[in-house]
Amino acid sequence: MALHVERTGSGSPLVLVHGFTQNAQCWGRFAAELGAHEVICVDAPGHGRSGHADADLTESGRLIGEAAGRATYLGYSMGGRMCLHLALERPDLVERLILIGSTAGIDDADERAARRTADERLARRLDTEPLPDFLDDWLALGLFAGIADADQHRAERLANDPAGLAASLRNSGTGTQEPLWERLGGLSMPVLLLAGAHDDKFAALAHRMADSIGPNATVRIVDGAGHAVHLERPAETWALVSTWLGALR
Repeated sequence: MALHVERTGSGSPLVLVHGFTQNAQCWGRFAAELGAHEVICVDAPGHGRSGHADADLTESGRLIGEAAGRATYLGYSMGGRMCLHLALERPDLVERLILIGSTAGIDDADERAARRTADERLARRLDTEPLPDFLDDWLALGLFAGIADADQHRAERLANDPAGLAASLRNSGTGTQEPLWERLGGLSMPVLLLAGAHDDKFAALAHRMADSIGPNATVRIVDGAGHAVHLERPAETWALVSTWLGALR
């Protein structure tokens, strides 16, 4: 079964892949800025109306590529890690790659194991607790402090299946990701790495990824934003993306 995708508009295709606990409906005001493109919003494995909750990151990337085809891919957080795997495995499908608040993995094996343990703890909560209670705590994390209540897309997140979210953590969480740093130099397409000025961890990761990728990588830091730059500063984020895309023509 293919992943669920939603296509709107016309023009060069731009695929949007959301973060954990979100779905294709969670792009909000950012998606409204994309009128010059055919916008292809994907429900990632285990989210929204897509199945394949048991897919790991490599399989998730493959499924997304098969569902959306050749395009510019923009992924946020978990979606960024899926798009990165797609770009490494099927570069023929990725014309350009845009990553928001993403990473190439955790280098240290002990830290990676600790993250797997933390992800499993969250997955067990999803197995046993009501989803609204889980989302209350998830959205209260400092990582998301900059998102206004109206842009959290809580109702859309509540449409997800808790079992699918739990499986996504177990199969595609950061703790399961093998580090990709040594492979980044093989990316041949243009890559844009975005992070918020208030998100020190992922801003540093963006610069490190750019250094590993090489001259075809560009870093842009979004002023006044934290982790979810496209939800916190949608117009400013799209302006950076649009300028970068325009420079490639």
